[in-house]
Amino acid sequence: MSPVSVSAAAPAAASLSAPLPLSAELAQHLRAGLGDGRIIPCLGPGVLADVVSQRDGRALPVTSEAMIIAMNGGRPMAPKLMFEFSRAAMNIELKRGRAAIKRFLDTTYDSDEWTRAAAHDWLREIAPPYVIDFNRDRQLLDGYASRRPALHQVVLGCARLGGTAYRFRLFRYDGEGYVAIEPELADPSLPTLFKPLGAPLPGGVRGVGGGATVGGGAGVAGLGGAGAVGGVGGVGGVGALRPESSYIASDADFVDYLTELMGGFGVPAFLKRRREQKRYLLLGLRLTRDTERMLLRDICHGAAEGPAGWALLPQASAKERRFCAQLGFSVIDADVGDLMRAAGGVPAAPAG
Repeated sequence: MSPVSVSAAAPAAASLSAPLPLSAELAQHLRAGLGDGRIIPCLGPGVLADVVSQRDGRALPVTSEAMIIAMNGGRPMAPKLMFEFSRAAMNIELKRGRAAIKRFLDTTYDSDEWTRAAAHDWLREIAPPYVIDFNRDRQLLDGYASRRPALHQVVLGCARLGGTAYRFRLFRYDGEGYVAIEPELADPSLPTLFKPLGAPLPGGVRGVGGGATVGGGAGVAGLGGAGAVGGVGGVGGVGALRPESSYIASDADFVDYLTELMGGFGVPAFLKRRREQKRYLLLGLRLTRDTERMLLRDICHGAAEGPAGWALLPQASAKERRFCAQLGFSVIDADVGDLMRAAGGVPAAPAG
């Protein structure tokens, strides 16, 4: 089936009119655009709604409230801290240090105990060349590492670093593990996974680099160096794999990261070129909080017009619809599961 035209898929400009229904034609258009890179997927917590522990069946904590309760040993925190995860994380950081937040995030997300999300298996088969994932888990990275060929690049957001203006760390997967590379060594032809809020790198990193802490840690991306794809050079040379992670978590992290993101230091230059005149598809990403809206506005800068993208938002609020209209996004009254069923792929319960 040939992709439908953009004008047929959505109105020229998003508005506060009724959300679009998810027709089979529109679903196929979106799936085709994801596969050829014309449409960039932006993933939120909803894509992980079906992920549970293989040990006890509990859900993976990905929403703000669930993460706060998990970080606090299964107990809610004070009402003013329950408002947003970054606020609660700031409270923990002030009391117990940044390392306490890193331990929680590593223990939670760098684990094999979780089932695979149906949405991630679906995306693995489509293999979009550029994916933006606002979650802190590693399922997107695991999926691309299991593909053949497995080569890809990962951009992790970081904050509160010294010695560099960049607020990202860049890694290349060589088939066995990740290698830290400098921004100028990025390969624009490789699939690239952008994790603005960070993640643990499955399998670890080879060579020498700064140890990661919440917000990025003391290291600067690129100390390990890299030569050709699959080879390692620079300071580190070939060495044992070591754990690596980077996170944006507390209020202080977000203040630093968003400030530098707005200044142009949060996105590598090759991704700035790649994103020009592209369209976006929001999957499982609600837009009720200022944090998500600020991140999205800057990361999607330079999008195409008519429309700039689509947002899968079942029962979207007026606030979400107004924000989408400002960005030129068309709202679709459906979730991730609806899209997978309509476009063909992995059957799943709704996860949006």
